[in-house]
Amino acid sequence: MASKQTSETEGNGKGKHEVLRQPSEILYHDELEALKQNDKDPAPDPWRLSPRSVLMYIIGSNKPMKANIGGKTVDVPITRKFFGDDTIVERAIVTLASERALLLVGEPGTGKSWLSEHLAAAISGTSTLTVQGTAGTTEEHIKYSWNIARVIAEGPNPTNLIPSPTMVAMNHGSLLRFEEITRCLPDVQDSLVSILSDKAIAIPELPDNNMIWARPGFNVIATANTRDQGVNELSAALKRRFNYIHIPVVTDHKTEVEIVQKRSGELLQRYQMPVALPAPIIDLLTTVFREIREGKTDDGVSVKKPTTTVSTAEAISVAIDAALYARFFGSGQVRPSDVARNLVGSIVKEDVNDLAVLKEYAVLVAKRRGERDKNWQEFHDAVLASIK
Repeated sequence: MASKQTSETEGNGKGKHEVLRQPSEILYHDELEALKQNDKDPAPDPWRLSPRSVLMYIIGSNKPMKANIGGKTVDVPITRKFFGDDTIVERAIVTLASERALLLVGEPGTGKSWLSEHLAAAISGTSTLTVQGTAGTTEEHIKYSWNIARVIAEGPNPTNLIPSPTMVAMNHGSLLRFEEITRCLPDVQDSLVSILSDKAIAIPELPDNNMIWARPGFNVIATANTRDQGVNELSAALKRRFNYIHIPVVTDHKTEVEIVQKRSGELLQRYQMPVALPAPIIDLLTTVFREIREGKTDDGVSVKKPTTTVSTAEAISVAIDAALYARFFGSGQVRPSDVARNLVGSIVKEDVNDLAVLKEYAVLVAKRRGERDKNWQEFHDAVLASIK
């Protein structure tokens, strides 16, 4: 069973099929199964869950659900996967139920791919049918390719065709995830137009069997970074076939603290690291990120903004790095100095002049707060020591 496989690979790390990360449909198998067993609303064909249950899977539930898991009746908590406006998730689900393609747009690190993966896992039962958009993505990656050696020997026939994730999703009536669509060249992007319009792929090399038609349930969830807008702008024809949903940057401090706490805790558990991130450390970290991102502190002090994206995802990375640093090279307890040491690599990426941004923040903000709070004083001292 999938739940047993999850236990073997995620629990003790010594399972036969050990992998670095399982897809959501395996990691959250018990939650999906509990929702399915308790689902009383009709689901669009061939969705695994009703729209209401898909929403509950993503935004979580205040009380656990009773379900038969592995032959035992247990209480299964439904955890929140996406932190933000719940209406964003509702609109995404409605879009997919209408068979209109969905485009999630936002700053890097706002959870577009995370939401895309969980939508696919809950609706189709698989989140692995994915096309990763890059400058090297070709039309073959989106449609199909051929086993050249067999084509030379036998000529083109259906058994020599290599289906793309798109074609597999069409055949199974599943969702296709298209990551970073604006990184693809315009000609490659436009190969999606006929797929989204006609729900079909033409195979001219096979005159007797030259069309693949999508089964009910097929749809596309694409993502695009606002930082990439203009790199390879979508054509007007392609834009018309997508419903745009913008994923905003998390601005609420309480929500950002909850995100960093939850995700960093999950990752440290996966790494089997016996290190805790104290609440004051997470509060300090998220405060630094929010104030530098907004260019203004809670006290009304204006500070410089860096050229790089200061996202919640970066805050999670810094939290993990600080915990690992404390475990391997420190006392085992995460300190503000551990956060400061690992913060530099997240703030200073594209432009070395961003060191001045971090230094200004330490001098103008952290130093003053350090007069009242020893955590801020330690953070200030470690930042200045790291950027000398």
